[in-house]
Formats: sequence, C-alpha cells, structure tokens
Amino acid sequence: MRPWRFVIWFGTISLLADWVYEGARSVTGPLLASLGASAALIGIVTGAGEAAALVLRLGSGPMADRSGRFWAWAISGYALTVVSVPVLGVSGVLWVTCALVIAERVGKAVRSPAKDTLLSHATAATGRGRGFGVHEAMDQVGALLGPLTVAGMLALTGNDYAPSLGILALPGIAVLAVLTWLRRKVPDPAAYERAVTPEAAPQEPGARLPRAFWVYASFTAATMTGFATFGVLSYHLVARGLLPTAAVPLIYAAAMAVAAVAALATGWMYDRVGPRVLIVLPFLSAAVPALAFTASLTPVVLGSLVWGAATGVQESTLRATVADLVAPGRRATAYGVFAAVVGAAAFAGGTLTGVLYDVSIPLLITVVAAIQAAAVALLALSGGMLRHA
Repeated sequence: MRPWRFVIWFGTISLLADWVYEGARSVTGPLLASLGASAALIGIVTGAGEAAALVLRLGSGPMADRSGRFWAWAISGYALTVVSVPVLGVSGVLWVTCALVIAERVGKAVRSPAKDTLLSHATAATGRGRGFGVHEAMDQVGALLGPLTVAGMLALTGNDYAPSLGILALPGIAVLAVLTWLRRKVPDPAAYERAVTPEAAPQEPGARLPRAFWVYASFTAATMTGFATFGVLSYHLVARGLLPTAAVPLIYAAAMAVAAVAALATGWMYDRVGPRVLIVLPFLSAAVPALAFTASLTPVVLGSLVWGAATGVQESTLRATVADLVAPGRRATAYGVFAAVVGAAAFAGGTLTGVLYDVSIPLLITVVAAIQAAAVALLALSGGMLRHA
C-alpha cells in the first residue's frame, strides 16, 4: 500500500472513531443528569475522563515504545472506546455510566501515542504537514457526524438514549474491521520511513528526548496557556443574549469546518517552510478573545471561527512537528509527554480565561495577548534549533 493510501485509511479510522465518541460526548452531561447526577458530579466525571485521556499517555507512550507493538496498542484503545459508548445508553445505573464515560477516555489514552507513531511513519513519505493535515480534516468530519447522528436519533425516539447511543455501534464495528484489515495490509508501517530516511540513526527506547523537543513543548505550553476554550465562548454567546442556546452547536459545527481547512492549509505550508508556519498560532490565539468576547454578534462569530482555525493547527501541525523532532524509537513516548504538556497547559488556559472573564474582559484580552507575545518570542529564539533538529 502506498503511503498516501495508508494515511487516507487511517483518516477513515479516525473519522469513524470520532463519529462514535464525539456523538457520545455531545450528550454526556444530559445523560448523567437523567440518571440523577448533580452538576458537580458531571464536572468531576468528565474532568476525570479528560485527565485520564491525557495523563495516562505518559505510561502508554513509553510502554508502546518498549514493546514495539504499536498496532496492538492502537487496536486495544479503539476497542475500549467503541465497546464503552453503545453501552452508555443501556446501563441505567449512575456509577456504571460514570465508569463507562471514563473508560471511553482511557481508550483514547491507550491508543493515541501508538496511533500517532504509526501515522508518523507514513507521513515521512507524504510530507509531515500534509499527512497530519489530511488526517485531521477527516477526523473533523467524524466530529460533525457523531453529534448530528445522536441529535437526529434523540429527536426520532423522544430523547431515548438507548437507541441514540446504540446506533453508534455501527461505526464502532467499522472502526475495528478497518483497523484489522489495515494491520494485515501494512504490518510494518515503519518501512515507509526507512525507505525515505535510511540514513537516520535509530534511537533506543530508553534514550532521552532531544532538547529541541523540550523547547518545542515549552512553546506549545505557552501558546496553549493563553488559549480560550469553546465552553467560555459559548457561555458568552448565551449569557450576553447574542444567540439562543439551540444555535450554539451550529457555531461549533462551523468552527470545526474551519478547523479542517486550517489543518490542511498549515500542513501544506509546514512541508514548505517548516516550523516557521507555527508563528500563525499565537496570533490566532490572541485574536480569539479580542473578537469573541465583544458585545456584537458578528465579531463574536468571527472570533469563534478563528478559535476553530487555531484548533485545527493544534490538532495537526503541532503533532507533525513532534514526529520530525524525535526518532522512531522514542516517538510514542514523545507523543505521550507532549499530550500531557498540552493537557496541562489547556487546563491552565481554560481556568485562566474563565476566571479573568468574570473579573474583566479587557484584562483577559491583555493577559492573553501578553502570553501569546511570549510564545512568539520563544518560537523565534528556538527557530534555528527546530529547523535543524
């Protein structure tokens, strides 16, 4: 199988998987509430799930590197997710449903470092930026299909969660079928990378991550710390009476469409100019609060679309750079560490923007701009190191 076909098929797997778990995540709160959960419990369970999805990669990444069984880790993680989701609607017991919500996120932690490593081998031949960009664009299609499927089923069944989540078993079965087939077709994706970089020195699984990786992770942490979450953006839309609650998902869907386009565009540019294309990310992040937290609908919608563009860069080109900085022997470990850094910074960014929103919106805009200026300076200082890593 040629490298581009591998990327497309892996993109199909991610599309189907996002169809499953993004569909479930779109109704996690109402589902738990219907079983008697309080707002506090919903926050704890969903927060624990997101923490598990990121922090556990610190273990799954190194273990995947040591074992070399990347396909097994990927298949196991996807299986845990696609089994957990359809059962959510029929468990009927609050603590069981809470455990399943967390289990779905654990599945993401299990598979992600291995999945990104497998994909990175093929993108060595297709171009890192373009390969990860196409994969992310396909991923976003699934992120749209899942919530739309669940919303349609809830409307048809009178808000019955059992069939609305049970139908997600169909794309879930397809995920495992395509994964198993692709593993048989391409048992050793690392051959793609060996074919284009045969002179690259192998890196032992126990070796330290290169300094360039830590510099890059520091830049990423800075720009993510000043990045607003869509939760705060959507709160602003409703609290200021700019849009009815029912219209907010449409803004989110539009933002996801922009994310797909941004992933493709910056991925293409990354292959032409390298990490310098990432200079766009701090400017996008700084523009979000300046536009989205105003009192007029047009700039708020524009700010939400800019938020989508920044998200597309984060989910594609940031991951592509990691593959260029770290040799295959430590790449799953690097992806695990990188995810933990991004998660911690995103949590700090969400907390910061939420707190400052309540204190002063002008102060929020100023603080975020200052953080993003620091990120620009860090990227400029480390530019040579990243280009020659």
